[in-house]
Amino acid sequence: MNSTTAPSYFPTWQPSWQPSSVPSWRPSSVPSWRPSSEPTSPTSLPSSLPSSEPSAPTSLPTWEPTLMDAEEQHETDAYQVVFLNIILIICVLLAYFIKQYKLYFLPESAAAMIIGVFIGGLITFFINDLTLYQFSPEFFFFVLLPPIIFEAGYSLEKQRFFANIGAIILYAVFGTIISTFLVGYMTYLFAQKGYITGISTTNPMESLLFGALISAVDPVATLSIMNNPELQCNKLLYSLVFGESVLNDAVAIVLFKTFREYFDPESPDLSEWDIPKVFLSFFYVSVMSILVGVGLGFVTSYLYKHTSLNSYANLESTLLFLFCYFCYALAESLGLSGIMALFFNGIILSHYNSHNLSEGSRHATEQIFATLATVSETIVFLYMGMGAFTGKFANWNLAFSLYGMLFCVVGRFLNIFPLSFILNRFRVKRSDKISCKMQMVLWFAGLRGAIAYALAENMPGLNKPTYVSGTLSICMMTTVVCGGFTERILSVAGMKENDESIIDHQEINDGEGESLMTLQSPRTEIESSYGGMKGVLAHFDKAVLQEHFGGSETLSHEVNPVKDTKIETNGANGEIELENIHNGRRQHSDIKDGPQIFHIT
Repeated sequence: MNSTTAPSYFPTWQPSWQPSSVPSWRPSSVPSWRPSSEPTSPTSLPSSLPSSEPSAPTSLPTWEPTLMDAEEQHETDAYQVVFLNIILIICVLLAYFIKQYKLYFLPESAAAMIIGVFIGGLITFFINDLTLYQFSPEFFFFVLLPPIIFEAGYSLEKQRFFANIGAIILYAVFGTIISTFLVGYMTYLFAQKGYITGISTTNPMESLLFGALISAVDPVATLSIMNNPELQCNKLLYSLVFGESVLNDAVAIVLFKTFREYFDPESPDLSEWDIPKVFLSFFYVSVMSILVGVGLGFVTSYLYKHTSLNSYANLESTLLFLFCYFCYALAESLGLSGIMALFFNGIILSHYNSHNLSEGSRHATEQIFATLATVSETIVFLYMGMGAFTGKFANWNLAFSLYGMLFCVVGRFLNIFPLSFILNRFRVKRSDKISCKMQMVLWFAGLRGAIAYALAENMPGLNKPTYVSGTLSICMMTTVVCGGFTERILSVAGMKENDESIIDHQEINDGEGESLMTLQSPRTEIESSYGGMKGVLAHFDKAVLQEHFGGSETLSHEVNPVKDTKIETNGANGEIELENIHNGRRQHSDIKDGPQIFHIT
């Protein structure tokens, strides 16, 4: 082929690979494919082929907007976090205002929830992305809940708790089971009759899941009122309400998880073999959770007892904090109840390991955990209030909320009064019996709170929005209404004690708040008053457990500061003057009214 014929074939072949027909690989690779005989004049290039100069700026827009969006998002998040901190500060100041002026009709938890409702409604008009203001159940269970539970166990008044352990277990375990099945089957029956819509009418397990989660009693508002020293709430009543609330939460969570394992939308009925397996699974999880918490408590106490960690205050406090979260996380990872494990872990650490800590760390850890618990509770109720608007519920069923509230009242009535009747049959002393008025307060104190709402957020199935919105409505009604009437109910029921009531643990403190003398040692009282099996356990605790895990050395240490105490009786009125020489200072204290018990060695 001569040179004159080549150009005649080229125009017919060139359009087949023209860049205009293949936009996905233009334009940089086109020149490398051009034949060597092709003219390089700009006039010979196709009009659709761009030059190489604009190719550089085409990559810049993919970088610049990404960096700008990240920076803007960071600034937006910073503004939102500042806004949340301001809200929390307002909630804490409002709590101070309530305590200072004794506004018993408005508990701190109810106040935080009301502020949350107001803020939630306000931000929906100005903020499109509400993720930061929405309640996260996982954040609640793994970040906010552990400090609350551990502080409850660590600061527990153990003597009263274990003195009423039978009643507490009966209310918390069997009472919760009764309430779960009553509420669950009443909900299922009303759904079948057509009174409630938006939930399953063919699967009773769905209603039982709701019965389990809504049976989680969380009387934070009631306890905040009862704990006020000005009210002098009945000690037995407070011990029952507090003890039941802690164990009840754990039991409700275990029941919910157990029912969820057997929940099957395709097969709604339980077989005859599933029912005993459900209860066996429940008791297995409960017992194993307690063993995990107690076991880790002894391991931690042994480590502190046989090392010199108390010489490094920052390390011993940090390690204690990490051991607490490790206990909760380990129990949850094993499929057990983190709440139950952590609560009993706190009891063990308080009884043994608190004596292994240095004096500064002992006070610091108590304050740190109390502070974390207060902050967590404030955040929880604030977010529950905001959830009324930020939850974006697809179905807010008013009928379900009202009927659910009614079922909770009926279910609690049918477990408090029958179980109290059974307990009173075995209580010999009149002072130990649970009176009808006390039972009324226990019935009224069955508030629902954050745990029920968090479990509702984990509800399986298509009807989850109905259960979440209904649970939130019940929690808000019980916290605000029932919590607000707590002080009035205590007054009407006569559950306030006089100032002349028996004082179990009276301490004389110096100006710095240090305990100089415990007038009645809980351990000594237990050993002297308990007989039989309790006496054997008390002796084993002192002779073996305290020796290896902490407590025996501190028992004498607690008494040593008052070894130079002189006790003198002045006059016939029984007035006792204590002259104590402590740190070179002479202190006098007068103790009147009634016999006092002294343990001085």
